Amino acid sequence: MPVLKKTNYPIILNLLGTLLLLNSFFMFLCVPVSLYYDEPAYKGLAIAGLITFITGLSMFLTTRNAKKNVAKREGYLIVGVGWIGMALFGTLPYILTIPQLSEAAQQANQMDLTNALFETMSGYTTTGASILNDVEIMPKGLLFWRSLTHWIGGMGIIVLTIAILPLLGIGGMQLFVAEAPGVTADKLHPRITDTAKKLWVIYLLLTFAQAILLKVFGMNWFDAINHAMSTLSTGGFSTKNASMAYWNDTPILQYIVILFMFIAGTSFVLNYYIFKGLFKKVLKNQEYIFYLSLVVVITIISTLVVHFYGQPSHTTITHPGVSITPFGEQYFELESAFRHSLFSVVSVITTTGFVSADFTQWTPFLTVIFFALLFSGGMAGSTSGGVKIIRHLILIKNSYSEFKRLIHPSAIIPVRYNEKAVPLKIVFNVLAFFMIYMLIFIFGSIIMALLDTNINPDYDQVISSLSVTASSLGNVGPAFGKYSPVNNFADMADAAKWFTSFLMLLGRLELFTILILLTPVFWRK
Repeated sequence: MPVLKKTNYPIILNLLGTLLLLNSFFMFLCVPVSLYYDEPAYKGLAIAGLITFITGLSMFLTTRNAKKNVAKREGYLIVGVGWIGMALFGTLPYILTIPQLSEAAQQANQMDLTNALFETMSGYTTTGASILNDVEIMPKGLLFWRSLTHWIGGMGIIVLTIAILPLLGIGGMQLFVAEAPGVTADKLHPRITDTAKKLWVIYLLLTFAQAILLKVFGMNWFDAINHAMSTLSTGGFSTKNASMAYWNDTPILQYIVILFMFIAGTSFVLNYYIFKGLFKKVLKNQEYIFYLSLVVVITIISTLVVHFYGQPSHTTITHPGVSITPFGEQYFELESAFRHSLFSVVSVITTTGFVSADFTQWTPFLTVIFFALLFSGGMAGSTSGGVKIIRHLILIKNSYSEFKRLIHPSAIIPVRYNEKAVPLKIVFNVLAFFMIYMLIFIFGSIIMALLDTNINPDYDQVISSLSVTASSLGNVGPAFGKYSPVNNFADMADAAKWFTSFLMLLGRLELFTILILLTPVFWRK
């Protein structure tokens, strides 16, 4: 395959070194947490941070004189290779720390390269799927690292990097486009680096706000901070085996998480407008109205089904530390039915993946609805994964316009969004994205059924393969069947874990950023 001669490889290595330096900084943050709780795990965390720091510093210094120009090809390479590199080095805290734990902890949470990469990729891509059988036995320093991978992956480590690129004399537009290839071009400031800084300030403030609220209403500081990082990143890693179901007796905590999951699934540009008091801009945004309406309508439907038609069940689904009754008597109370329905709907739509109840047991009707929600996603410009609400909205509007064109074939009928005509280029991009997304889902499900050989006769393998593919590609986390909210991915075959990790990365970078690297056109002269 011919290689592009003009590619500026030194600047790619330089920026990859910068990413690893940032990664090492976050690893070092976990060391004092581990020391505070008097854990031997601090050694593994410190060594992991040191290895990452030395590697990053070497790459940065040896290429410090590289030409400071980042074209589109370099941008895509930096983002694609950067995420893979971050994930590989992100496995070090797991690999170096787990062997220091007790024999019981090692047996419960077996950690080889495959499992470490799966957990790390799930963290950075904010998917929230886990191979850990017993989270609560893990060292708190390592759990803090686990949540941090969510937090830095949520807004995007690349966006964090371009916020400091002026210090290096490098423009960041190419990286921002590759990192967030959404269908809108809204920016808070004409300078892309200033936009990134403002986004991160909002992200940080919201994280602190949620952590404080969770602490005030009953969580300890460690759980509050970790769940705040997982919520704002729409990640879903919890410090408890039962996820948010652990606090089913404290409804206020679940309502706080619901609120911040919804905020995290909202465009951060709109969150900025809310901070500035520009509420009219928010209420006039069609994507936001569609997003809000989807949550409200499906929550009402789910609440009514759970409240009136749920069949009592005293069957408890067990997992280490987990005890969730899919349909116990408590679900017939209106408030409980509403809370668990709202929590589950917001969690799945925003691709957060927190769990307060096993929604996969809520009648076949609701199972189909929740399966469809795996393909929704939050708003463009949010930390959520998935197809995104705006793409669905444009698809619906374009389909409606097609009916008009059939009746008036000579008329020019554009697709309108927020009272403006959507350029055909964007409409075609959305159509191409959706087609490719569905093709990957179909073929991915076939491959998953082929690779996932650890078949459990208690579960439908077809449903398991379909749902885990949709969940991984959409960065949702929980799926159905063998990978329901009360199970994890530990028993998945190794080959399937590698493929699922690839799907997570593909979905996090919205397909094109990774797929373009696999095309011959990208590498031609």
